[in-house]
Amino acid sequence: MLADVADVEGLARAASGGDAAALDTLLATIRPEMLRACARFLPHREDAEEACQDTLFAVARGISRFDGRSTFRTWAHRIAANRARSTYGVLRRRFAESATGPLPERPDPRRTSVVAGTRVDLLDGLELLGPDLAEPLALRDVLDMPYRQIATLLDLPEGTVKSRIHEGRRRLRGWLIDDAT
Repeated sequence: MLADVADVEGLARAASGGDAAALDTLLATIRPEMLRACARFLPHREDAEEACQDTLFAVARGISRFDGRSTFRTWAHRIAANRARSTYGVLRRRFAESATGPLPERPDPRRTSVVAGTRVDLLDGLELLGPDLAEPLALRDVLDMPYRQIATLLDLPEGTVKSRIHEGRRRLRGWLIDDAT
């Protein structure tokens, strides 16, 4: 069950002020939610767990910089999205370094679920887009964050956020269609 929003926001304010006990409670409280957010990006539970741990570490390390411009959950979800994408990149490079042959261009449908294959395609596409387009697109289409929240979080006008999401979708769609043929 998700913790009460006011409780999480209060814990975040206390933790950002240096309260170590509040930080410990905050991290334990948000862990299941951050794991779910990471799992929306990464097809294997172990990978999502790794990204979740990285997320919690980043939250703990950066909590003093949480300024309250957005809700704490919005801020934490941004970190989770970035850590999940980063974890995917690390795993992909690790696989490439250890593999004897070239990386497969597409997941093997006999060994990969449709959902996992779709996520892998999406993560590859987000990597190609670059952070200016990938971040708002991931926040909107993977984490289902409202445009206004994304604009606040990224400190951009809402119109710019919508434009970047539109352009990111257009490029991603083109990449996925070209790759499928």
